[in-house]
Amino acid sequence: MTSHNTLRAILAMVVSMGSFVASDSCMKLAMEHAPLFELMLMRGLVSLTVCLGLILALGQAGSIRRMFDKWLVARGVLETIANLSFIFALGFIAIADLTAIVQTCPLFVLLGAWAFRGEHLGGQRLFLILVGIAGAMLVAQPGSGAVSPLASLAFITAIASAIRDLLTPNVPKGMPPLVAALTVITVLTLTGLAGMLAVEAPVMPGPREILLMVVSGTMAVAGHLLLYLTYRLGEARTVAPFMYTLTIWAVLSGLVIFGEVPNRLAIAGMLLVALAGLAIIWLDGRQRKAEALMAVEAAH
Repeated sequence: MTSHNTLRAILAMVVSMGSFVASDSCMKLAMEHAPLFELMLMRGLVSLTVCLGLILALGQAGSIRRMFDKWLVARGVLETIANLSFIFALGFIAIADLTAIVQTCPLFVLLGAWAFRGEHLGGQRLFLILVGIAGAMLVAQPGSGAVSPLASLAFITAIASAIRDLLTPNVPKGMPPLVAALTVITVLTLTGLAGMLAVEAPVMPGPREILLMVVSGTMAVAGHLLLYLTYRLGEARTVAPFMYTLTIWAVLSGLVIFGEVPNRLAIAGMLLVALAGLAIIWLDGRQRKAEALMAVEAAH
């Protein structure tokens, strides 16, 4: 793998994380004047249009029938749970705080792999997972005020996302990433439609809300596509640490767009979550090198 491709992969990861934060920021702005499920429906329709356009442009239309695979649908349901929890909390919690808690997702993935697949975790990783969760609790600051109970929604987002990721290896090999994304977007869009019809009084969106949802839907698809390209161009252990730039983007969004300034405890918690994740990635890299050296020595 060339260093040029590695740099492109890192750039794709950083821009991907920024795209997701941009999408969520647009949603937060639009929620000031329009109901949640209606906005989900609007964003979903934009994302569907963009995703289908890319599928047709890439000549993958024949794969659309595979979008109903049971594992893809299960991932779509879990993504919907994660998305609903996140978006609802977004109306009450600073975007940087919410994003920092959600970044415990990789730590929950490790716990799930250990609990349900019997994958070896080790004392160091278990300690780092606990450090990361403790950092998330510093961000949530339970008992500090009326908003903190809603921080539990961020943990629901992280856990649902972790289960989604644990199910991903069950998806049939060769599934086009855009088709997998199409399933998720379809489930989210149908949820928005059902929720709007069941519990909301639809309102006529203004030009501002329409524009925000066009940007939000487009940024969501861009984020998923760039994330896919990241792992096609670079090695996971090299590019994965840059996923934590999501928190940096969220802090910038909070400061510039919403005037939200994290307090000292929240900043300390964000650093703990990021450092715990990076330390686990470093441990994995060291373990792979040791295993590769042992394999070479065994061959001789």
